[in-house]
Amino acid sequence: MAATAVWPGDSYPLGATYDGAGTNFGLFSEVAERVELCLFDDDGTETRIDLHEVDGFVWHGYLPGVIPGQRYGYRVHGPYNPAEGHRCNPHKLLLDPYAKAIEGTVDWGQPVFSYQFGHPDRRNDADSAPDVPRSVVVNPYFDWNRDRPPRIPYHETVVYEAHVRGLTRGHLPGPGPPGGDLAPEGARRHRGRAAAGASVRHRQPPERKGPG
Repeated sequence: MAATAVWPGDSYPLGATYDGAGTNFGLFSEVAERVELCLFDDDGTETRIDLHEVDGFVWHGYLPGVIPGQRYGYRVHGPYNPAEGHRCNPHKLLLDPYAKAIEGTVDWGQPVFSYQFGHPDRRNDADSAPDVPRSVVVNPYFDWNRDRPPRIPYHETVVYEAHVRGLTRGHLPGPGPPGGDLAPEGARRHRGRAAAGASVRHRQPPERKGPG
């Protein structure tokens, strides 16, 4: 991968956010002293990019030209003190905890552990990148074709909350199943009731727990 320009970007939202021209990356860490964003080509070649901007413990940067499908991870430099819960080790490739997609599996060998087998008090500096999954940048946009929000003015809008079963059960004109469930036909017909300036909010069914 060719050298990539890094812009300051934003501390929010966390994770990788594609905007149509590039991707903003944000990672929260209170103890990190340095954070490297690692980009991977299709052949596994790794390019490391330092994130220099920090706001409210969020390390962030914007990379123009980084598009959906890009595989990435992080390497975090900082204290290594397991007794205090700190295990920063830049030899370990980390998944983005805010990733919307990941690719690959874990090979549970020595490289993915922070300590050496047989010597739990010794730090393990084997590179874990070949043995762990990658985070993946995703496209947040959806092609709605000609479907558009109704944009009804608030003063003309009626919002009501309803159960799908009660809203679609019985007294529905036209052919098709009787409704009363989430069947596409029933959903289609009950949406017609909201066409004249009303908005429907579906109620979440109550959780049902089994015996015991």
